Amino acid sequence: MLNDFGESENTSSSILAQKSQIERRFQQVLDQITPFAPYRWTGTVALLLLFTTRVIYAEGWYIIAYALGIYMLNLFLAFLTPKFDPSVELDTQDSEMEEGPALPLKNDEEFKPFIRRLPEFKFWYSVTKAAIVSLFCTLFRLFDVPVFWPILLMYFIILFGLTMRRQIKHMVKYKYIPFDLGKKSYNNRRRF
Repeated sequence: MLNDFGESENTSSSILAQKSQIERRFQQVLDQITPFAPYRWTGTVALLLLFTTRVIYAEGWYIIAYALGIYMLNLFLAFLTPKFDPSVELDTQDSEMEEGPALPLKNDEEFKPFIRRLPEFKFWYSVTKAAIVSLFCTLFRLFDVPVFWPILLMYFIILFGLTMRRQIKHMVKYKYIPFDLGKKSYNNRRRF
């Protein structure tokens, strides 16, 4: 039986089934590599180095490199920021109580764990996708827009400095550290 587009319904349903199977297999692979964070990041750094090498030796695609840098900075800020921002909670204390944990603001308040706005796995996945897309863009001269790259580099350095200064002030003001520095590990502990 033919549908409105002149193709068989069996063909479109088999294509949908294959697409669904590919998506499930891709999700399986992602689930299998989730615990191997150092290896995942090593692969992503290798992709970024390959992209950087391509841009430097071909002397082009500076605008793609700038866009990738800005996107990665945005992701990094979301990775450093708590999911439930204490500055927003101070503004809305008089209104309804927001669901979910928040960072303690005083010493006598209950400890609440740091929950990131962007989890590590999603951060890695987004950076990896962006690196692959950027590397793909370097295959086409269409994306090689002529720009004066030192200006882009200065813009990025200034933007990075201002943004990180603001983020560090926020971290100091609300007394949180987004990393587990000096955290004790209890992996070798015996359980009875």
